[in-house]
Amino acid sequence: MSTPMSSPRRLTVRIGPNPPDRLDKALARDAPEAEGLTRSRLAKLIAAGGVMRGGAPLTGPRARVAEGDEIEIAFAEPAEVAAAPQAIPLVVVHEDADLIVIDKPAGMVVHPAPGSPSGTLVNALLAHCGDSLSGIGGEKRPGIVHRIDKETSGLLVVAKTDKAHAVLSAQFAAHSVERHYRALVFGLPDPADPRLRGLAGVSFEPGGVMRIATRIGRHPSDRQRQAVLASGGRHAVTRVRVVESFGTPPAAALVECWLETGRTHQIRVHLAHVGHGLIGDPVYGGRRKLSEKAMGAEAARAADSFPRQALHAATLGFVHPGTDATTRFDSPLPADMAALAAALRG
Repeated sequence: MSTPMSSPRRLTVRIGPNPPDRLDKALARDAPEAEGLTRSRLAKLIAAGGVMRGGAPLTGPRARVAEGDEIEIAFAEPAEVAAAPQAIPLVVVHEDADLIVIDKPAGMVVHPAPGSPSGTLVNALLAHCGDSLSGIGGEKRPGIVHRIDKETSGLLVVAKTDKAHAVLSAQFAAHSVERHYRALVFGLPDPADPRLRGLAGVSFEPGGVMRIATRIGRHPSDRQRQAVLASGGRHAVTRVRVVESFGTPPAAALVECWLETGRTHQIRVHLAHVGHGLIGDPVYGGRRKLSEKAMGAEAARAADSFPRQALHAATLGFVHPGTDATTRFDSPLPADMAALAAALRG
């Protein structure tokens, strides 16, 4: 049987009226919101013997509780994580006791993985934040609540406390976070194009906004890619608005994309689905090239040699977990995309 773990801090939770029939559900309901105790976090504490009633450990999340029960939770010091702190320069857009907003450069992986064990955003944040990390899920680490691809640049919010992690994760799950991207694409997504109006999942809204609503999941034959699926996968919605067109006739465009959902590679997959893949995207952009006749030789060469998908997370808005204030951050186009846009203008 597990034994209670030693702890510098303990919390007593009194179970309120009409409690749920499970210990983890009751504690998630009645524990102070500031603790940010999710059911997954509570499950770990219970399994470690850190949740007690009358001094005796409660050994499973399904344990019954009654109104008036006093449940004691013992918190261990956050464990150090395997990832090593690395002094990697970061562009910090905002930082406070609850969270940090980073403008991630293209080429940086967010989280350590078998192919990228170091040099990641997490490694950099461990060094930058240091002792300001109070612990996420019992580990002294930054709380990653969303990611952007390695070769996509732009804004990311990272939690520094359990409460901030829980609140931000809930907002992402509810699709209430504002996320706008800027992208440079092949062709011009034109509401008057009958081809687009005939595509499954494509519709147009006021202001020339194209709405793409499909199911996205693993590609049936290439497990490294995502694909639009007729069935299975997960519901995904992207909206696209043209900001600027390039060429005569238009052969490329700067577009704004905003996400209603946040599936893996969603913008890249959806733009490829409608025939307007990202310039520089080696996975979903195909072998498409710009017309020198429409764009000029210099612009065509600039697009052909662009070394990454031309996608930037430009706007990020959410309700701050510490102040409840609506918070919004913006990031301009990075230098490489700005230079490509200038070349496309000719």
